Amino acid sequence: MIREIVEVTGNTFVLKFPNELIGKKVEITASEIVEDQPTYIPTEIPFNPEKLQEINERYSKYPQISHENYKFDRDEANNYE
Repeated sequence: MIREIVEVTGNTFVLKFPNELIGKKVEITASEIVEDQPTYIPTEIPFNPEKLQEINERYSKYPQISHENYKFDRDEANNYE
């Protein structure tokens, strides 16, 4: 397999094949390589006090639950009888 990346300076190009490919069918394709510019993705979420207030108001109507003293009891969870 041969792969070459070249910058086109004219409308003709000479490709030299290795001896292993002589007498075989080969496919030659040419396409433009477009180098994508990296898209800026912000890594930090800007602080928005209005959004924070909206979240506080939305969730303040629900009761506050604490799992501070909760302990998982495997025997109780596996007791099917």
